[in-house]
Amino acid sequence: MENEAKKIILSGIQPTGVFTLGNYLGAVRSWKQMQEDYNCYYFIADLHSLTIHIEPQKRRQQTREAFALLLACGIDPEKSLVFVQSHNKCHAEMGWIMDCCSQFGELSRMTQFKDKSAKHPDNINAGLFTYPALMAGDILLYQADYVPVGADQTQHLEFTRDVATRFNHAYGETFKLPEGYFPKAGARVMSLQDPTSKMSKSDTNPKATISILDDEKTILKKFKSAVTDSEACVRFDPEAKPGVSNLMTIYSAVTGKTMAEIEAEFAGKGYGDFKTVVGQAVADELRPIRENFARLMQDRAYLDEEMKKGAERATYIASKTLTKVKKRVGLLLEK
Repeated sequence: MENEAKKIILSGIQPTGVFTLGNYLGAVRSWKQMQEDYNCYYFIADLHSLTIHIEPQKRRQQTREAFALLLACGIDPEKSLVFVQSHNKCHAEMGWIMDCCSQFGELSRMTQFKDKSAKHPDNINAGLFTYPALMAGDILLYQADYVPVGADQTQHLEFTRDVATRFNHAYGETFKLPEGYFPKAGARVMSLQDPTSKMSKSDTNPKATISILDDEKTILKKFKSAVTDSEACVRFDPEAKPGVSNLMTIYSAVTGKTMAEIEAEFAGKGYGDFKTVVGQAVADELRPIRENFARLMQDRAYLDEEMKKGAERATYIASKTLTKVKKRVGLLLEK
């Protein structure tokens, strides 16, 4: 399964709800494509999800569903390493070591901590503060060459590189410095109701977000109610026409058509026709994922077996790095 000549790409996604169309077009779809060119390690970041309170049974269910969703989206466990973060104990150990290599000042400057603290003022826990150190541990455990990053995650990658550099200087060359990977096919999908905001799983307006498990009827209904403008002209202009431009971005990502081709296709047509065509294209794209997911969730034994295999392989790979790290910092290893 491993190809020594291929570079390693690592990415994780939290099990905090069903992936949105934004998650899919912006990240997960490109993960499937990367399997052919890289050694891909994908994990369900359930330890990271602990910073937010979720009912325990719901968290377990969402973790299983997130794992199944990755497979349903085309992640092949025979080509990629797919696992649940907490099933590999190396992550928690490495996270603590990275905590001790992180400076309070740099953690306090992380914008995600400030944003999430504002959103959850009743639960500003220490894990939320040290979240970047655990993330650094996730990446460095596997000596990843690349980490897919969006504009809102660049700071975390820079933090990881800083911590790795600090560790290497203090204890000797140990970690490879990961670089950002920017998928060409990635699309920044905005809310259907507020096109100035990113589409989010946590949006309280159900009309704003497309779940990749929404059925065709629901998808078409949401697109028909999407916010546009009064100009009745399909033209790409994110500043003046954010709603229409968002729908064009989605349609382009699903069909591969350029903005010029989309403008020509809908020249002289109203927004009603445009929204219907975009909605149908999305429904067609997501239908096989929904069907694959339903099939996988009916086969619990298969999911459990794949989780077990993924955890064993992830632990084998990560333990090599962790053992080296523990030796470097002077921890007495078990005999």
